[in-house]
Amino acid sequence: MAHYLVTGAAGFIAARTTEMLLAAGHTVLGVDNLNAAYDVRVKNWRLDLLRKRPGFSFLEASVADPAILRLPRLRDRRFDAVLNLAARAGVRSSVEYPWMYVETNITGTLNMLELCREHGIPKLVLASTSSLYGANNPAPYSEDQDTSHPLSPYAASKKGAEALAHTYHALHGVDVSVVRYFTVYGPAGRPDMSVFRFVQRIREGEPILVYGDGSMSRDFTFVDDIARGTIAALRPLGFEIMNLGSDHPFQVNELIREIERHLGREADIQYAPAHPADVPATWANVEKAAQLLGWRPEVPFDEGIRRCVEWYEAERHWAKEIGVY
Repeated sequence: MAHYLVTGAAGFIAARTTEMLLAAGHTVLGVDNLNAAYDVRVKNWRLDLLRKRPGFSFLEASVADPAILRLPRLRDRRFDAVLNLAARAGVRSSVEYPWMYVETNITGTLNMLELCREHGIPKLVLASTSSLYGANNPAPYSEDQDTSHPLSPYAASKKGAEALAHTYHALHGVDVSVVRYFTVYGPAGRPDMSVFRFVQRIREGEPILVYGDGSMSRDFTFVDDIARGTIAALRPLGFEIMNLGSDHPFQVNELIREIERHLGREADIQYAPAHPADVPATWANVEKAAQLLGWRPEVPFDEGIRRCVEWYEAERHWAKEIGVY
């Protein structure tokens, strides 16, 4: 049994990762400030499930607040690793509110690295993003490609977090695994992302908004695969950056057709100009994660979308009221 600190525990990826850690018999202290980046009812739904699991405890706090380092529940407890999954996510929102992204993604990461340094916690797993690859790298994206030209404050903040993590590895010997996530989806997903938004609005007979002509492609990766990869990255590696993706991009138009098929309903599509902060495509080369972690994605796209639709139908009595944008 190991003892883990998971930040952003009420978030989409962190909640599923925490579930898997608890199912394996470990203990988890989850930290989250339950902010209103999207409807907090989704976060509370995930958190309520975690509270029912033995081995889980929760601390409402912000990783971006330096005072978190002085809290007794973190200072006086021995952790085997920190999984820093707390983040301000979302490309378009970061253009409007860049300060929030720097605060959470850079300062928050710095605080967790300091926690590791001060208390001798040997391992930190840092969630990063495929958005770092920008628009000029050839696909599929590999970890050794240039990430110095981010197109959004979100991507720039994650680049800063990765750089800080490397600094703490070089100076203080913190073992760091950086996992770059590619368009994660699944049940109880983020309502600001396309899968939740499209399922809800198509099911409720509302129009969906597509930026561009729908030919934009994404490497949609099911949340269970991402959580497995994140946990696998807890092994000692020194300092490594690894892609976690499905290695199979789909166009937004294909996503819509798959959701229509599982719902048995046709989408009412409205189009808007492509956003300048959006990259036209993402596609993960996952060979490094396969070699270092023994990890490969397992859940096919059609199966993942089916599970999303089933979850929405089961929780529709409240999920239909969640604001999407």
